[in-house]
Amino acid sequence: MQIQVIKEIVGAYSIDELQKAEAALLDERQPEINIEGEDEGEQLTHILAAIWIKDHMDKTGESLNKSVRAYSVKVRTSIS
Repeated sequence: MQIQVIKEIVGAYSIDELQKAEAALLDERQPEINIEGEDEGEQLTHILAAIWIKDHMDKTGESLNKSVRAYSVKVRTSIS
């Protein structure tokens, strides 16, 4: 997971575009948008993170950086 890539995706695409890219990857198709990542798993991780962050920003009104931080805390908590 690359935070800078996720930030770029959040700024570049709508939730709808990201959800279509997610569906494409899950169907083992090439997404219509460009998502950086070493493989499909990393690309999917970036998409899911961007969707969560955009949704969090919409619901809370928090900035991109605060929303990325909230996502990072969520991931760390789920791992431990």
